[in-house]
Amino acid sequence: MWRLIKFLFVLCVLAAIAFVGYAYLGPIFMPDDFAPPVQQVVEPVTLGVDG
Repeated sequence: MWRLIKFLFVLCVLAAIAFVGYAYLGPIFMPDDFAPPVQQVVEPVTLGVDG
């Protein structure tokens, strides 16, 4: 039982290291995955002017 708990703990630690590495190194090696989607939005605006 102790082996299973130890294995799961080590697996969680490695997963955490992988996530942090992906967050820090991802934009350097995979910039397209971290780029925000760019889309032009055109909306008509009606100003309420009293007069």
